[in-house]
Amino acid sequence: MLRLFAELLPTLGLGYLIGRRRPSWTRPLALPLVRFGVPISLMGLLLRSGLNWAVLGYAAIAVFGILLMLTITQQHRCQALGLSTPTLQLGSCVGNTAYFGIPVALALLPEEALPVSIGYDFGATLLAWGLGPLWLARTQGQGQGRTETLVSLLRHISESPASRGLLGALMVQLTPWRADIAALLWFPSRVVIVLALTVVGMRLGAIEPRGEATASRAGLGVSLIAKLAFYPLLMLLVTRLLPLASSSRDALVLQAAAPTAISVLLMAETVQREHDTAALLVLRSTLLALISVPLWWWLLQWFGTP
Repeated sequence: MLRLFAELLPTLGLGYLIGRRRPSWTRPLALPLVRFGVPISLMGLLLRSGLNWAVLGYAAIAVFGILLMLTITQQHRCQALGLSTPTLQLGSCVGNTAYFGIPVALALLPEEALPVSIGYDFGATLLAWGLGPLWLARTQGQGQGRTETLVSLLRHISESPASRGLLGALMVQLTPWRADIAALLWFPSRVVIVLALTVVGMRLGAIEPRGEATASRAGLGVSLIAKLAFYPLLMLLVTRLLPLASSSRDALVLQAAAPTAISVLLMAETVQREHDTAALLVLRSTLLALISVPLWWWLLQWFGTP
């Protein structure tokens, strides 16, 4: 637990201070990190964990869990509680697994759980950047036909950093030097994770929470509870139905417990709608996750996941 806070707090805190003083630095640093750093990091992580069908299976569990949660948010009772906007719905299940969840896994879980966390992150990232923009557009009068929707989904997936990282890992996997390249990329992958945490802190520091007056306070609260409590519980129930090792279940639940992803804010800013709500959701969920994620880890250790 001390290792977790030793890795998260200094980088997030430093980034937050920089973001408060120099908010204009965030975007110039974040863009190359997402475009080049994240694919390189994902390549290193995938090659380190071993690119196999098991990793893709964990990715499928992530996709299933997020889609199940989004389906639940469409129920009338959830809409009445406040989960009535696409931003709050995405924020209740799309987590910051790459920049928050992976460091948590490295700090708290045994090494054999790393492929599980990487698989979840890969599936969640693909789905988020593929479905997310379409989910936001769905309620804004920008509806598309089935063919256009499928084309848009494929385009967003192909442009995702996760897709580029997977393609690079597949190309390396076909070479006779894959073990050497995997070892070579491991250190840069860790460096990218540290830089990503710093950028997350900068992003949080640069947030101007102007949405207090306009965002639904009830909706924000419900979305926070859904993301940090209900969705991890849902993932725990799903994984209990599957023949998984205890460490694998722990990894999947902790990834589900990660705070709302920065990508939700980026997508909301792109369509210029509910970005203040998204900013508040990202900020508050990240701060609360510093308490809720260790609590989930403690509960998993205390009760076990047989």
